[in-house]
Order: sequence, then C-alpha cells, then structure tokens
Amino acid sequence: MRSDIVPGATLPDYDLSDHRGTHRKLSELQESDPLVLVLARGGFCPKDRRQHEGLVQLHREMEVGYCRLVTVSTDNLIETNEFRAAVGAHWTFLSDAGRKIQKDLDIAEYTDPQHNPMVPHTVVLEPNLRVYKIYNGYWFFGRPTVEELRLDLRAVLQRCRPDWDITSPDKRAAWAKGDKSGFYPYGKTLTQVLADQK
Repeated sequence: MRSDIVPGATLPDYDLSDHRGTHRKLSELQESDPLVLVLARGGFCPKDRRQHEGLVQLHREMEVGYCRLVTVSTDNLIETNEFRAAVGAHWTFLSDAGRKIQKDLDIAEYTDPQHNPMVPHTVVLEPNLRVYKIYNGYWFFGRPTVEELRLDLRAVLQRCRPDWDITSPDKRAAWAKGDKSGFYPYGKTLTQVLADQK
C-alpha cells in the first residue's frame, strides 16, 4: 500500500464502472456515511468469496446503521456481475479491469502473474473518504472479521455522529429548545459537521 495511505489520510476519489456499467465515484457511493471498501482479487478467489459471504449478513446491519459497503475487484464487467451474484451481494461492486487502483495504491499482487489482481485490502473510511483503518488480506486471516468491522463502524459512528448519545443533558436541552441542528438527519450534513470540527 502506498506509504501516504494511512489512518487519517484521505483516500483518492476513484471513478470506476459499477456492476451495471455506470461510472461511479467513491464519494458519490459513500455520501456522508462511513464506508467499508473491500479491495478484492475477484470472483476466481475462494478467499474473496468466503469473505463476501460473511459480508452479506453484515451488509443488512450496515443498511439500518447508515453505513455503506463497496467492493472493487480487477474483474471485468461480466466477471464482476458473476462474483456479485455468486455471493448473493446487494451492494455496489466496481470493476477495475484497467488496474487503476492497483497501480495507484501500489498493491499489485506480483505473486499471481496469471490473474494480476490487487493484494486484497479492506479499508474502513470515515466520511469524506478519510481512512480510519486498513486491513491487509493477502492471507485470509489478515482480513477483518464481521465483528471487527462492527467495532470499527461503532468507533467511526461515535466520531462522526454528533447525536451518538442523545441521553446527554446538552442534547436533551437542545431538542427541548427546538434546536435540531445536531441531530441526524435534521441538522447539518455530516460533511458540514466534520468541517466544523477542523
């Protein structure tokens, strides 16, 4: 992984084709929510398939928890759709058949010249594509478990949701006064809240 991509850094806003062939930017897919970005080898890899089978259940929780999930692989568009369907995923898959991310992040898996995939990584992102944590998944057990991702998302949400604890006296007082600016989704966007914190 490129040396400047570390916790606290901003991940580049890559623009790739999704599984429907529509170009999508990561920032568009993330909106103002936390995002788990899975950089995968592709559907040919049994480790990737097993990881994604675990993510299917977590994704249902992420949807109700206002979090996002995106998978990127070096598969072409047909392979991307086959991978997504094979694991029963309902989130966005992006095709990086041109190896744009692989090259830019310096994560070519040189030990597999036949497929020329990326070294698998899972990146947990705060709003605005800010890196919270990076997992190197070259070995399967380097990948985060579903429970580790739950804990990461909890930590990220505590940092970016100003109304994480609505039982606090100041939140109760603000609500009683009709000030909903610090409550999701009434107030400022998360992007505005994070900009205010700088």
